[in-house]
Amino acid sequence: MSHFEFFCLSPIRVLSSQLRCSLAFALMSAVVLHLSLASTAVAQNADGEEPPSDAQTQQKSETRSGPEHFMRIRKDRKGRPVSLDTSITRYELTNDDGKTVHVDLIGAVHIGEKEYYQQLNKEFEKYDSMLFELVAPEGTVIPKGGRSKEDAQGITNPVAAIQKGMQSLTELEFQLNHIDYTKDNFVHADMSPEEFSESMEANGESISGYVLKAIGQAMAMQQGGGKDPTLSIAMAMFSKNKVLRIRRSLAEQIHNMESGMIIFEGENGSTIIDHRNAKCMDVLRREIAAGETKIGIFYGAGHLMDMERRLISDFKATRGGQHWLPAWKLTKRKQEK
Repeated sequence: MSHFEFFCLSPIRVLSSQLRCSLAFALMSAVVLHLSLASTAVAQNADGEEPPSDAQTQQKSETRSGPEHFMRIRKDRKGRPVSLDTSITRYELTNDDGKTVHVDLIGAVHIGEKEYYQQLNKEFEKYDSMLFELVAPEGTVIPKGGRSKEDAQGITNPVAAIQKGMQSLTELEFQLNHIDYTKDNFVHADMSPEEFSESMEANGESISGYVLKAIGQAMAMQQGGGKDPTLSIAMAMFSKNKVLRIRRSLAEQIHNMESGMIIFEGENGSTIIDHRNAKCMDVLRREIAAGETKIGIFYGAGHLMDMERRLISDFKATRGGQHWLPAWKLTKRKQEK
């Protein structure tokens, strides 16, 4: 469910169709952002330089983090957005043999800069086991470069169409096209499609329900005095720097989604977060029992607050260092300056 594959939206040719498309896009983007880009971010001031290094953030803590700990919008001194960042946060625990185990929560956004995914590929080489999310049958092999263009053309998932539109409008890259899932240390740590469907049915959940909840949240935000996402997207489409404006608008929508993933909860937590995270933690226990001491968990940033809770409460882990990776550039490109 976090990895959708898509076809492109039809071109917008006249003003009326442009506004209708922006309305649908703004409302549906709430769903897509919640499912694949995580729920919230926090604006933080910066001087334009790189964020603090691990050495500057090494204090251990058992305090649980908010969602802003795993995704942020970095800004310069003048309050201008610089980048949408995701974090790599370390946790330390002890296995049954008394050895220290390092578990890193690695936040993901599923469309991003090519350089972002290249850096993640380098980070992944550091781990004995690299646990990853993908609702797919056990044994699924994701080829380098993701699904072929021929295969992707036949996909008609409506949410996938919106997300493909986001990819096109933001001029960003799709995660499956650039992350190398063929490495020997990659370990599937997610539900199968059958497990996912059974969990949703047992929990009183549905995809249509997710869509309605997300649209309702977007409307509530607007009525509560928040910025109109429809107007923001429409204005961005007429801007000289359309791509930059759309990126900033979407990043701000992520920042404003304060209620987060809780809107997707069913009768017993949520399948998309709680139940999938529980499956991932089962795989983590297996890898620790096998003697692995350097483990990464690569999941959508919206999953990580709950994962941290589980690491602290169930594994008695303490939080260690953290560093940030820029996933989206939110400044003008050289040719636009």
